[in-house]
This record gives sequence, structure tokens and C-alpha cells, in this order.
Amino acid sequence: MSFILWCLFFAALLLVLTKAPVAVAMARSDDKGYDNSHPRAQQAALTGWGARAMAAHANMFEAFPLFAAAVLVVHSTGSVGSLANLLAGLFIVARVLYTLLYLADRSTLRSLVWGVGFISCLIMLVLPAMR
Repeated sequence: MSFILWCLFFAALLLVLTKAPVAVAMARSDDKGYDNSHPRAQQAALTGWGARAMAAHANMFEAFPLFAAAVLVVHSTGSVGSLANLLAGLFIVARVLYTLLYLADRSTLRSLVWGVGFISCLIMLVLPAMR
């Protein structure tokens, strides 16, 4: 499997992995622990670090479709090369950093890192036109 497809696989894993801090925040949120009967209500009540963890998790779901589309465009048009691989890897690094910066409440740097991931996807989408 190519590097770019491994990046797509890891991005899909990030959809689940970014839930881990949310689960920790939920478990610590009150005396009852993680409420598996009503997790969305408990998530909505999170504040501080827990609310940021939930926002980072939700944002991964928002970012994933564009990245998946970009990877599929590059792959299906035979545009996979060193630039596409670099951009896919950059997206993954940006998404991991984005999550960590969100948890650390570093909003300006987080937004810049988000932009790096977004621009990586946009460039991948136009790579076939640049050939």
C-alpha cells in the first residue's frame, strides 16, 4: 500500500483516537464517570479542557472528508508522487499537532496549524492539473 493510502488510513484512525481525550474528560467530569447511556448529553456539558477535547474530535470529522477526497483524487488520477506524499504526511502531522494545541489551549498556533492541513488538501486537489 502506498504512503498516501497509509496516511488516509491513519487519518481514519484519528477519527477514533481523538475520542480518547474526550472519554477521559467525560470519565472525570462527575462522580458517575463516563455516561455510556447518554454520552452526547455528557459531552455537551463538558467545560474547559474537556470541551476543547470534544471540539478537536468534532473538527477531525470535519477535516477528514476533504482529505479523503484529496487523496482519492491524487490516487485515481495517477498523480501520486513525492509532493503528494509530502502533503499527505503534512496533513497528518498538522492534525496531530492541531489536536494537541487544542488541548493545550493554544488557539492562535492551533489555527495556523489547521491552515497548513487545509492548504495541504487544497494543493492535493489541484495536483492533477499541475501535471
